Amino acid sequence: MINRYESFSLTIAGLHRCVQKIETEEMEKMGLKGSYAQYLAALVRYSDGLTLSQLSELCFKDKAAVSRAITEMEKKQLVVRENNSDNSYRAKLTLTQKGIEASEYVRKRAQSAVELGGQGLSEEDRKVFYKSLEIIFSNLRKINLQGLPENKA
Repeated sequence: MINRYESFSLTIAGLHRCVQKIETEEMEKMGLKGSYAQYLAALVRYSDGLTLSQLSELCFKDKAAVSRAITEMEKKQLVVRENNSDNSYRAKLTLTQKGIEASEYVRKRAQSAVELGGQGLSEEDRKVFYKSLEIIFSNLRKINLQGLPENKA
């Protein structure tokens, strides 16, 4: 019998893998990498721009990985970097018109994936699910920051 930890961790890992596969397949249609999807989605929400460090935090990605992706996205003219600083992690990143168009594609395709993935859920089920997921995420982030209490075995 699978215990709660196994069920939770395997389900989350499986969900993550499915999302990555969808991102990769959809972004390849535009000649882009799957990881760009999250960066485009985040950057379009912040039209005033984000620093690389902020983007890294928002997307829960390693700064070095984000930096490599942004360099590629600059070459593809999706992103511009305001280099008004000696530190490239502090330079503001904004989307170009081409980047905005790519992010719109990402938004539409992501919406389709979320709708199809949520088939069979009522609106109430969906609210409870997202609220529960946010609570679990918040609790696990707290554990990441503070460590797992020794008296919880």
